[in-house]
Amino acid sequence: MTILVAGAGGQLGHELVLRGTALGVVGLDHGQWDITDAGATRRIMAEHRPDIVINAAAYTAVDKAEGEPGQALAVNRDGVGHLARACAAQGAALLHLSTCYVFDGGKATPYTENDAPSPLNAYGLSKWEGERLLPALLPRHLTLRVSWVFGAHGGNFVRTILRRASEGQPLRVVADQAGTPTHAGSIALALLELAARIRGGNELPWGTYHYPGGPATTWHGFARSILAGARELGLLDSIPEVAAVDSDDYATPARRPRYSVLDGTRARAALGLAPPDWQAGLREVLSAWKDAA
Repeated sequence: MTILVAGAGGQLGHELVLRGTALGVVGLDHGQWDITDAGATRRIMAEHRPDIVINAAAYTAVDKAEGEPGQALAVNRDGVGHLARACAAQGAALLHLSTCYVFDGGKATPYTENDAPSPLNAYGLSKWEGERLLPALLPRHLTLRVSWVFGAHGGNFVRTILRRASEGQPLRVVADQAGTPTHAGSIALALLELAARIRGGNELPWGTYHYPGGPATTWHGFARSILAGARELGLLDSIPEVAAVDSDDYATPARRPRYSVLDGTRARAALGLAPPDWQAGLREVLSAWKDAA
């Protein structure tokens, strides 16, 4: 049985390949597999004949997507459709990733899977459009919505905060957007656990689930935790001041939801996936960077 990962060059795909050695995971990066190419997707599926596909390929540049929504849709909607059709033809299951940005942030309590998506930006819309395709194309699919993903590989908020702090740049971080940071390594382990169950002959309760990190925080609170952890490990000589700003005072091309906290109750009950502690994940990432320094 083959577990094939699309998007192996990204921060989540990297973790899937790194942690999936024992399961014989095969990872292909964008240069090897462009999921927007339907013909290439069919050929790769026929060549590898996977029983399980994990889709870690995504267009994730939230602000850039505002200027090129067609490219975001090509990956996050059309590419997902190509994968689903190829999986259906092959008889493979698909494990797919989506985002908390499918919601508009108008709630004051954590979003459940029963809440109706209403994206504020082109990225969120493209991810929701991809999600919507799956039920009709491939019943054996499972979508995990995740939030504020960070890891040791690739670009992310943690790396940006540390770079700016080490360069002595002033730090201004929004304090009125709440969410649930989620460690890429934890997401990878959850996906690999689900893949192992399928490999063992256990059909999953297919559908959409939320897999948030915990506890909820703000971008400002997350930044302060990053700096404190980096100082504790000796990655920074001192902790710089972090100015808390409102979203209205920190203009970006894409609107972000003010509240994008996900409720992981259903994933815990139906899949046995407890929300991972992002603070433990942050320590793992920072320790890895210290060891590599």
